[in-house]
Amino acid sequence: MNRQTTIKQIEKTNIWDIIVIGGGATGLGIGVDAASRGLKTLLLEQFDFAKGTSSKSTKLVHGGVRYLAQGDVSLVFEALKERGYLLQNAPHISKNQKFIIPNYEWWGGTFYTVGLKLYDAMAGNLGLGPSIHISKEEVLKEIPNLKQEGLTGGVIYYDGQFDDARLAINLAQTMSDNNGYPINYCKVTNLLKDENSNIIGVEAIDIETNTIYKIKAKIVINATGVFTDNILKFDNPKAKKTIVPSQGIHLILDKKFNNGDSAIMIPKTSDGRVIFAVPWHNKLIVGTTDTLIKTISIEPTALEEEIDFLLNTVGQYLKKQPLRKDILSVYSGLRPLVLAEEGSKKTKDVSRNHKISVTFSGLLTISGGKWTTYRKMAQDVVDKAIVLANLKNKKCVTKKMPIHGYIKSFDENDNLHFYGSDSVYIKALMNKNETLNEYISTNCKHYKAEIVWAVRHEMCRNVEDFLARRTRCLLLDAKNSIKASRTVATIIAKELNYNQQWIENQIIEYTNLTEKFIVK
Repeated sequence: MNRQTTIKQIEKTNIWDIIVIGGGATGLGIGVDAASRGLKTLLLEQFDFAKGTSSKSTKLVHGGVRYLAQGDVSLVFEALKERGYLLQNAPHISKNQKFIIPNYEWWGGTFYTVGLKLYDAMAGNLGLGPSIHISKEEVLKEIPNLKQEGLTGGVIYYDGQFDDARLAINLAQTMSDNNGYPINYCKVTNLLKDENSNIIGVEAIDIETNTIYKIKAKIVINATGVFTDNILKFDNPKAKKTIVPSQGIHLILDKKFNNGDSAIMIPKTSDGRVIFAVPWHNKLIVGTTDTLIKTISIEPTALEEEIDFLLNTVGQYLKKQPLRKDILSVYSGLRPLVLAEEGSKKTKDVSRNHKISVTFSGLLTISGGKWTTYRKMAQDVVDKAIVLANLKNKKCVTKKMPIHGYIKSFDENDNLHFYGSDSVYIKALMNKNETLNEYISTNCKHYKAEIVWAVRHEMCRNVEDFLARRTRCLLLDAKNSIKASRTVATIIAKELNYNQQWIENQIIEYTNLTEKFIVK
């Protein structure tokens, strides 16, 4: 996967079968599906892949226990199947995670066990393990840091966990492996139309060079998440609003607050939501919230009341109450909820089903959905695109298609295991140049070789790309990640032939960015 190769392909291709706008979970899924069917596919992302919501999830591949409680059986059934496919197709960045619902009411054990048995049954042969009721003693053995007072027992169930940004990069690579062309930092600025006002392509600008391209395609797909309405307005300035942005924030705490390998699921909070406390990369993720937001931003800010809500809620279940000073990082993402019916304001009650629509001029838009169902969303929208644009009709092949990096067995203690099959190439770089064996900093235990690899093969273009998404240093410990910024900038500059001023600017930009992730 090489950015310059994609630029050259843009310049020489007369017409694409499909142009996908948006490089988040949905767009990348579409890119993989279309390319693997043999369609000539270009994907354009204005920022970096998964820069927005798609790198800021709870890191769960799940059917959605709360959707089952809401009665949305079809969504849960579909998501459980998709969970199974993802864990099979990308074992290097996804895994089976044990969850425990601690019971502090006498009726909790029976109530949740019955519900989760249904959850298990719906997964069928793609299930991850049976749900069972366990005693108070067994709960505390799994999670020693839980409050003991009033604890009557608990329920174990199983769901999936993954690294969202790493999956996004692997999807871009998978698209490339199948002769598709993804590119970041290339912003769509308008839609091209013919004399009959039918869409025939896009106008886009390469952010790095300010070069403007007019790119033609048989069909254009709008997969831009919370920015969906911006693209719809290129088509029709009077287009009605279709997306309601809902903010979800997550706190990163030291793993000592859980001190076990099992995740905690808090089934009902003061606002009726579900909260998770999940071990991830040797830290603990606590989330999430669901807050209606009026202003859409690529880097939304966590609200004080959201931070307090998560601290107070999880503190009710832990022996030690986490404080603001314990927060290593806070990150925020915006969910692109499809506009609810008039008068509905409870985002927690809005379905996460996806919606596909087509404008009179032929713009195909997909909105809503969630990470777990990205593959099915892609299949649905590409099926639709084939019919609309009269493209060569080939069946979807992604259900059982390994994602780039696929490797079945690996050593989880190997720092490079989440690169999957690519780890051997990174180790080859390290063998060739001993200086690349060094860590980028004492806190971010990633090798310098990973930076070189990311620039050459993962379209990493700057310090943020590497520390936020090629690795997860920013999310895991925002303040300490700053210490690695100079090393990262220096190596990227050498790879891309940038000067010292670029290095200094990158350090300033990255330091400023971390302010959004640090709680004071």
